Amino acid sequence: MALTINHLSIAQTLAKTLKKLVTVKVLTFFFAISAAAAAMASVYYFNRIQQIEAFNLAISTGKPPKTDLQSFEAKFSTAYWLAQNERYKEATLLFNKALNGATVEQKAAIQYNLGNIFFRRGLAIGGTSYTVKDEAEYLLMQAKTAYQLSLRQDNSNWGARHNLDRLLTMLPETPTPGVGESDSPGLIMGSIPVGLP
Repeated sequence: MALTINHLSIAQTLAKTLKKLVTVKVLTFFFAISAAAAAMASVYYFNRIQQIEAFNLAISTGKPPKTDLQSFEAKFSTAYWLAQNERYKEATLLFNKALNGATVEQKAAIQYNLGNIFFRRGLAIGGTSYTVKDEAEYLLMQAKTAYQLSLRQDNSNWGARHNLDRLLTMLPETPTPGVGESDSPGLIMGSIPVGLP
């Protein structure tokens, strides 16, 4: 009986203590702090949404973003824009810089775009001298390597598969000088498909 009375008195003491702690002032203070924290979070997220919209607008218009300059998306989109405007050297440097810390999917996309850069540069070279053919073959081999690296990272990249397939039809199987039907074996520039990459 003494044990039951003792437990009952502890429960009553605990209830009295809770009543003293949970007063209108304490609850009001707690809700005021919660409301202030929620308001600050709302302002932060509203500001962040505005930054993201400005970032997307800058990227879509080809301008450098003002926020998130070190993000992968900023580096990738700037490099992509440079490549689209035929500034291949700067684009290649930015793509290579973006490889550091990129995920597997991001690395596959970078390699695919590097392959496109080398492919376009190789297709743009004109002329019949040996140095021109050597340079074109070198660029197309770089494109082949980049497409293969892209496919190793992401085997489902149909763009890389398509461009690699087209590229393989242009490159000689064995680019060994002195072997073959012509006097100048190597890259055959006459079989360039239209519309690549």
